[in-house]
Amino acid sequence: MEKSIIYFEGKEVGNTDKTLEAARKRAEELGIRDIVVATTHGGTAIKTVDVFSDMEVNLVAVTISEAFHEEGWCMTVEERKRLQDKGVKVLTCLHSLGDNVATSFNKERGGTSIEEVIRETLYRFSQGMKVCIEIVLMAADAGLINVDREVVAIGGTGSGADTALVVKPSYSMNFREFEIREIIAKPRIP
Repeated sequence: MEKSIIYFEGKEVGNTDKTLEAARKRAEELGIRDIVVATTHGGTAIKTVDVFSDMEVNLVAVTISEAFHEEGWCMTVEERKRLQDKGVKVLTCLHSLGDNVATSFNKERGGTSIEEVIRETLYRFSQGMKVCIEIVLMAADAGLINVDREVVAIGGTGSGADTALVVKPSYSMNFREFEIREIIAKPRIP
């Protein structure tokens, strides 16, 4: 099989539309019906709803942990309701690849958890690569997607989407079964 990958020169919000269109095209080609998208305040998820509007998909929007409330990165009740009213499953929970109990101890006593090592390794590809893997793990752990079939994951750097993958999900506790099967789009420079 020969497929092309979209490589973005920069990490602009303007990459979102092209990323979503490419993700939709690949989901159609493969018959994938589970779409997992990262979203902070719901904007990227709403765009995803629009792009996939005529496809019957299970759309899961994963938000950032409430631990980041002081930074202003957390979804409001109104933003969550707007997505849910459009049939989107919205998930907010502990991050699979860090910012958890181990991180708390590492800040105080030093050291690095295996989750943080994996996170930092994925950052070598791009922030969106790390986000895509993490949100699929989180959605699987919450029971919002089936781990027995491929999923399209959509994430990004800061705002919007610049990374899309086809993955075979797993639960966090079975991370070694997780497979990155295709890169649809990503920034060229992490």
